[in-house]
Amino acid sequence: MSSSAITSANAPLLGENKPPAKHTSVSSAVFNVSTSIIGAGIMSIPATLKVLGVIPAFMLIVIIAWLADISVEFLMRYTHAGKSTTYAGVMKESFGRIGSVLVQLCVITNNLGCLIIYLIIIGDVLSGNLPEGSVHLGVLQEWFGIHWWNSRAFSILFIVAFVMLPLVSFRRVDALRFSSALAVFLAVLFVSISSVMAIDALIEGKTETPRLLPYLDSNASFFDLFTAVPVIVTAFTFHFNVHPIGLEMDKPSDMMKAVRISLILCGTIYFTVGIFGYLLFGESIMPDILVNFDQNSGSALGSLLNDVVRLSYALHLVLVFPLLNFSLRANIDEFLFTSRPILAKDNTRFMSLTLILLAICYLAAIAIPNIWYFFEFMGSTSAVSLAFVFPGAIALRDVHGISTSRDRIVSAVMIILAAVTSVIAISSNIYSFFT
Repeated sequence: MSSSAITSANAPLLGENKPPAKHTSVSSAVFNVSTSIIGAGIMSIPATLKVLGVIPAFMLIVIIAWLADISVEFLMRYTHAGKSTTYAGVMKESFGRIGSVLVQLCVITNNLGCLIIYLIIIGDVLSGNLPEGSVHLGVLQEWFGIHWWNSRAFSILFIVAFVMLPLVSFRRVDALRFSSALAVFLAVLFVSISSVMAIDALIEGKTETPRLLPYLDSNASFFDLFTAVPVIVTAFTFHFNVHPIGLEMDKPSDMMKAVRISLILCGTIYFTVGIFGYLLFGESIMPDILVNFDQNSGSALGSLLNDVVRLSYALHLVLVFPLLNFSLRANIDEFLFTSRPILAKDNTRFMSLTLILLAICYLAAIAIPNIWYFFEFMGSTSAVSLAFVFPGAIALRDVHGISTSRDRIVSAVMIILAAVTSVIAISSNIYSFFT
């Protein structure tokens, strides 16, 4: 992945030469890494507990987080051993131009798809939609009635123009630390509300006992279990922002410390949301738990909590948006303008790319009603590649001669597991789609 973080206050994106340290604190990095990790995937975690059962889901979250830590350590180690300061650059050192292009295409596809989905969800929360002919009102329409100014097109446009545009105009990742801190707080708020509601339901005896292990009946296949793997992998894919965040710090060890704290924090948030969401909604839990909250408003308090959950989640996605846009913009620039000056120093190019990307995301979010199948497919391909396949391949290639025997074994296992689970998950999704 390519992003550029250099030391000048006006030039945050990674350049070709290693920059001096920017003295970004570990806490700032933790907020930015955590926000990069927690996106739309948090809402799909409870459904994975329904598919896998509590124990396998917990083990999968721990394993994926552990592998993510290893893969980031590989990326940082080879970055500092070589001359490149971007994900795509590290791949280029190992595999030439084809390696860097593969990383750039995966980041562009993964991040652009995520950003479009974020705007779709934000539009659903604020202004509702019309799924299969039924009317689903958004929060603004429930509060104020249906007007032109709270229509889907206008509300998304307002958010893009007056909230997202200022945030994506920052040229250093560290400048987003405060918005990232707020995003993490909103994720914790969602966990807290879910926990309170689940505990209240538990006291009243309205909860269902979670399955500890998966249950396979005549309608379920063993291979269906593998469809949960890409969901967890996508939920821990943040590798596209490793370089912009890490190379603004003093030492590689600081970045690894921030990554490990973030992985523990996000893993805890994921499992807590999963277990309490499962307790709250049981077997009726939907692939997107936000739908369950939307249907759980039989009282005034339920309606209030429903609105708080939906609005906090929408705001969370608004604050995640600039971090994914940061690496998306940097990769597109590196892909198209390989010999041009650093993006952050070219105001015309920087603002043109920024505005074009926002326009594409906005138009796609308005024109495309649902791209969840596309998102699931990308979770099985680009996210898996960015998180595990590419870092493992870099360690196996070992152009700097720094891999240990353990590194090579772990890399091979990482690539094999990623490939096998992805193929099975894609095949199972295709089979389910046509049956």
